[in-house]
Amino acid sequence: MNLIDFFIGLTLVNAMPHFVLGIWKGRMFSGLGFGNKNNLGYSLINIGISLGLFLYSYGIEGLAENGIYAGGLLTMLLYYLLGRFFYKRFHETHYQNKENPVLKS
Repeated sequence: MNLIDFFIGLTLVNAMPHFVLGIWKGRMFSGLGFGNKNNLGYSLINIGISLGLFLYSYGIEGLAENGIYAGGLLTMLLYYLLGRFFYKRFHETHYQNKENPVLKS
């Protein structure tokens, strides 16, 4: 491992909580401040830095050879594509439903 590998992993992993909380409307301080859009923007900056460093170090063919990084990127892509859908589906089903027995206790 070298120093650039550390920053590739650091920025990719740092993007995940900011991305998820940005989609799920959670409040978390980011490099761009508080708020959903700030967290989403900060996560995209982190993904861009991570991907840029990775491509600089290993090239595009490195994505096929590095399963850990490809898996991390796939996870981020799936959150991007499905995150809002699951937020709306489960939030409405479990937290906004007044008939939910968990909320009655």
